[in-house]
Amino acid sequence: MYRFKNLTRFTHRTATKFTPTPFSLRHLATAGDAVAPPIAGLGPTKKPDKPRVVVLGSGWAGCRLMKGIDTSIYDVVCVSPRNHMVFTPLLASTCVGTLEFRSVAEPIGRIQPAISHEPGSFFFLANCVGLDAKNHEVHCQTITDGLQTLDPWDFKISYDKLVIASGAEASTFGIKGVIEHAIFLREVHHAQEIRRKLLLNLMLSDVPGVSEEEKRRLLHCVVVGGGPTGVEFSGELSDFIMRDVHQRYTHVQDYIHVTLIEANDILSSFDDRLRVYATTQLTKSGVRLVRGTVKDVQPKKIVLSDGTDVPYGLLVWSTGVGPSAFVRNIDLPKAPGGRIGVDDWLRVPSTPDIFAIGDCSGYLESTGKPTLPALAQVAEREGKYLAQLLNKIGKEGGGYANGGGDTELGAPFVYKHLGSMATVGSYKALVDLRQSKEAKGLSIAGFTSWFIWRSAYLTRVVSWRNRFYVAINWLTTFVFGRDISRI
Repeated sequence: MYRFKNLTRFTHRTATKFTPTPFSLRHLATAGDAVAPPIAGLGPTKKPDKPRVVVLGSGWAGCRLMKGIDTSIYDVVCVSPRNHMVFTPLLASTCVGTLEFRSVAEPIGRIQPAISHEPGSFFFLANCVGLDAKNHEVHCQTITDGLQTLDPWDFKISYDKLVIASGAEASTFGIKGVIEHAIFLREVHHAQEIRRKLLLNLMLSDVPGVSEEEKRRLLHCVVVGGGPTGVEFSGELSDFIMRDVHQRYTHVQDYIHVTLIEANDILSSFDDRLRVYATTQLTKSGVRLVRGTVKDVQPKKIVLSDGTDVPYGLLVWSTGVGPSAFVRNIDLPKAPGGRIGVDDWLRVPSTPDIFAIGDCSGYLESTGKPTLPALAQVAEREGKYLAQLLNKIGKEGGGYANGGGDTELGAPFVYKHLGSMATVGSYKALVDLRQSKEAKGLSIAGFTSWFIWRSAYLTRVVSWRNRFYVAINWLTTFVFGRDISRI
């Protein structure tokens, strides 16, 4: 039935839309001189064509916006270095085989089907490398993943409305060696790298001739950063060790250890009682908690500020995020902390038709509002709000470039925190439903919280397809254990 619908849709399009249009990269090029070749791209829209919304990024904010945008009003063009959205709350589970990687990756075409079949909507695997706000253009460069047979090329996209949702990058605090030797946990390929290295170290440590000292180093997993990501990964890793390594790698089971390094208290945004519970539970699971600051990262060890050397075989870095190089270099107003500054309606002031949402944006000081935390629920809520706002502007005829100036925008964006959750392994989790650290509210821990955690995230997975994958993976892992194949 699905294939028949697609065939019917394609037949209809070929009958009515097959003529070359200025939206095709093969047919459209901007005017060039006799020396330099023209730069291909998407030119400005003209009535009666639909106005174009260009979205930079495919994270929580950008995908929620694309899901909510009315494609009968706008054409949607997404520019991103990945063609999927990552369901980050479950990413740590893929590192040890609790979930398969496809379970946490949602293709952009499923989030916004118009990108797959509408003649004016596209997805481009590329990075935005420049912005010309005066001419309503973004300059992009394709992603080739280092393939020697394919050189990246540049192109331009004209926009009527531009939404910058390019996210943030992991903070290294300028510490030497982090980028070269540590693995971040923000993308699917990070989780794949962690899994391959973890299993490789397990197998190498079992080879005859490896000294005990080298075994302990290879099997020492160090996690830097005691936020929710670091704690959840440590919990998943301790579960993997207790339930799988002890059964399938009995020769080295006494050598593998997990160390979690945090400069302050772990899970600092959670209720104090929950933090104590998490500390106790992680310690029971064999996770060693170290309070300290990393000063230097070397190929086989890290050096703490007190001079302590910590050898490692696997180093996972999870210390928060900061503005990306693109955000730092772009010529737009900045909020405190270096994010793109926005007003109460998520607009970038003094630059018509540009909006910013998600981890790359923050309120300007003139709004009197604090910068919102870099959380998935913040980004998702901003994307939903902005989709409704753009739909309103489009319905009132302001969707084209330099339009919408007279549109009544309505209520500004208001964020209400719904609470925080984190798993700590051994079928235990934390649920903190307070709106802020100082507010009163429900906070629980234990097996009940773990059940709530799994149920909540299962319902938040974007598609029914991936919900099915997640549920089956959880059931398979519970019955048969984790898959430890190094593929």
